[in-house]
Amino acid sequence: MTDKEYMLRAISLAKKGEGWTNPNPMVGAVIVRDGRIIGEGYHKKYGELHAERNAFASLKESAKGATMYVTMEPCCHYGKTPPCTQAIIEHKIGKVVIGSKDPNPKVSGKGVQILKEAGISVVEDFLREECDKLNPIFFHYIKTKIPYVVMKYAMTLDGKIATKTGESKWVTGKEAREEVQHMRHRYMGIMVGIGTVLADDPMLNVRVKDKKNPVRIICDSKLRIKEDSQIVKTAFNQRTIVVYAYSQNIQEKLERLHSLGVETLYCPDERNQIDLKKLMIYLGNEGIDSILLEGGGTLNESAVRAGIVKEVQAFIAPKLFGGANGKTPIEGIGVNLPSEAVRLKYVDICQIGEDIKITCKLYEKEGEE
Repeated sequence: MTDKEYMLRAISLAKKGEGWTNPNPMVGAVIVRDGRIIGEGYHKKYGELHAERNAFASLKESAKGATMYVTMEPCCHYGKTPPCTQAIIEHKIGKVVIGSKDPNPKVSGKGVQILKEAGISVVEDFLREECDKLNPIFFHYIKTKIPYVVMKYAMTLDGKIATKTGESKWVTGKEAREEVQHMRHRYMGIMVGIGTVLADDPMLNVRVKDKKNPVRIICDSKLRIKEDSQIVKTAFNQRTIVVYAYSQNIQEKLERLHSLGVETLYCPDERNQIDLKKLMIYLGNEGIDSILLEGGGTLNESAVRAGIVKEVQAFIAPKLFGGANGKTPIEGIGVNLPSEAVRLKYVDICQIGEDIKITCKLYEKEGEE
């Protein structure tokens, strides 16, 4: 095998931690000696051993003089676990090949420096682009302390998310809907507007075995959520935050919601609407590094206007609903000129069942992370 193949193996291992490592990055590590893989591992879950230490735990022979391929710069500080640089030095690794730089100020460059000072040969930026693709959420969150927001919607080829009567089950096929379940596992939070909750009475959980549920965030300016809704009835089992902006004559309802396990957050702007930017700061401080926005057209428009959306994942079905009254993914008044459009750049296009999934990132404004 080649250096590239060893690093690609480390990348494939890292992906096994998807959804479990947040707010830590996904990382994989492979230990090679004399053309043989003698140990490998990945970061399985937040709070547990990092990839390098799991790789060492898998060893059945000495790693002295071996080469370690790791998708991200090894940590050099005490967090939930001891520093991985210490383990690398103790096992007398001869060479470390690193993919991504760690943007965490506690690590960035320091891990490499410690290894070099210990006499270990270090190769940096190896397959860096491929390794960086593992962790856009981590890179964003570690620098900004606010969640990475992915706006997801399903629409027909003529741009409708529902028919003129409001029916939306189902725009896309079974395979696309299953992919959405995996997306809910991938991100720490899921956010919708109260309109979606009142219309559909959803659970907003993950219906795939052995996957975790996201934190539910409901944007509900006037606190209209019903106490017999599925979301409220399951709040003790799945963390639920209802965000509101009006504060008059609601104390009794707040107390009832709290007694049912619902967390509430008062987060108004000057128009008594929910301040999405302040909400992101609050959620970031709560350790929520990513949000899947499954809003309707109104919340989606507010999120784009507030500048909190970093990525768009659109499922497009080979169907036509027609009609001037059919709902679209982003409502509001829209822009006046094509030059005023919110600009996106393609990241990926793939077919899932009969549907097409398009992933785009928003162009960052100068100076933004």
